[in-house]
Amino acid sequence: MDLDSTTFWLAIGQIIWINILLSGDNAVVIAMACRSLPEKSRLWGMVLGAGVAVGLRIIFTGIVTTLMNVPYLKAAGAIALLYIAIDLVKPKSHDDEDSVKAADTLFRAMMTIAVADVVMSLDNVVAIAAVAKGSWLLLIIGLGVSIPMIVAGSAIIMAMLDRFPLLVWAGAALLGWIAGELFLTDVGVIAQIGADTAHTYEKVAAVIGAVFVVGVGLWLNYGRRREAVVEEHSKT
Repeated sequence: MDLDSTTFWLAIGQIIWINILLSGDNAVVIAMACRSLPEKSRLWGMVLGAGVAVGLRIIFTGIVTTLMNVPYLKAAGAIALLYIAIDLVKPKSHDDEDSVKAADTLFRAMMTIAVADVVMSLDNVVAIAAVAKGSWLLLIIGLGVSIPMIVAGSAIIMAMLDRFPLLVWAGAALLGWIAGELFLTDVGVIAQIGADTAHTYEKVAAVIGAVFVVGVGLWLNYGRRREAVVEEHSKT
């Protein structure tokens, strides 16, 4: 493709714009996964997380069109995303907290980001692939430019999560919403219930996903608080 052509730069702009629209989800995941990291590790978590997000987008764009036609792949991804969302809001164990190395914590954050982005990329990169039309140069330039955008978005969201902890729950609910929508766009699910039905209930499934994540998270946190109270009373 001619680098001097208007078509090339228009495609670059389209890829960047699409990725800006889609990077909000990745920024939420990166910020939430890194929020518990030591201060010195947070920047690395955001940078590496953004690199994983963009790298996976580039890789999956080449194969995602075929994968999207595999029945129940999106449905499985939606279930995995629900698990990740709940894991981000469930109470964390403080046992041996001081003995946990920063590198281990960073690795866990990176794994969370990687798994979440694999799931979300399956639903997002088709639009980018349509613009790139098989051009790896377009993909690398367009998605590469988005790295600082994702990092900046993660930094802003992380600062807000520190200031307003309730936003963690909002972020988890967002992931549950995405999971609900993702489930009903699965080709296997659509084959079972019909395209019209899937489209009609797509937002309903999104709401159910968000409510499910928040409900399970609250239940787990309530159970942890009850255990803490029982332990406190047993000591006295």
